[in-house]
Amino acid sequence: MLLASLIIVVAAYLLGSLPSGYLLVRIFRHQDIRLAGSGNIGATNVLRSNGKGLAAATFLLDMLKGSSAVALGVLIGGLLAPSVASDNMKALAALVAVLGHIFPVWLDFHGGKGVATGFGVFLVAAPLAALAAISVFAVVLAFSRYVSLASILGSASFPFFACFLGHGHRPPFFIVVQVAVALLLIVKHHQNIGRLIAGTESRLGANKTA
Repeated sequence: MLLASLIIVVAAYLLGSLPSGYLLVRIFRHQDIRLAGSGNIGATNVLRSNGKGLAAATFLLDMLKGSSAVALGVLIGGLLAPSVASDNMKALAALVAVLGHIFPVWLDFHGGKGVATGFGVFLVAAPLAALAAISVFAVVLAFSRYVSLASILGSASFPFFACFLGHGHRPPFFIVVQVAVALLLIVKHHQNIGRLIAGTESRLGANKTA
């Protein structure tokens, strides 16, 4: 189990830490996304600084790297630790992949806020809850045009959906990771929360940083 866990941690971290937004903007615009807008490498800042195409690609790649990390975790766990519950391996890979995105070694541990990657990991680990949470995100965004608010409420709703939509027994570690990732994504939006309270947060389509 120790070997399997170590390999999962390394693989999930390296996958999660791939800076999709940074690489796409560097390759196609020859710019450093960290010097534009809010300085964040996520899809929202890419959208504001470089358009819909690169933003969509950033979201998709961030989501896919999360999903791939969890799928790889299940595979490694099945091969090296078949007696361990696969949900624990999913949870370990999910947590580390999100941490990798937020703290990527390639960018001096300054990454994105983890929403797309968080959606990706749980799209594999808890698909119904992930789809329900992304629906909350979409509805809130449609009505408010605040990406940050949609991200916060979508993240906050996920553990509740996971509780009610999950099937079968879930190991305690799996449940703890679901809550921990949701809280981590919310905490990463602490500056946005301050601006939302102050009424200075930028809406989608505005030219201000967010």
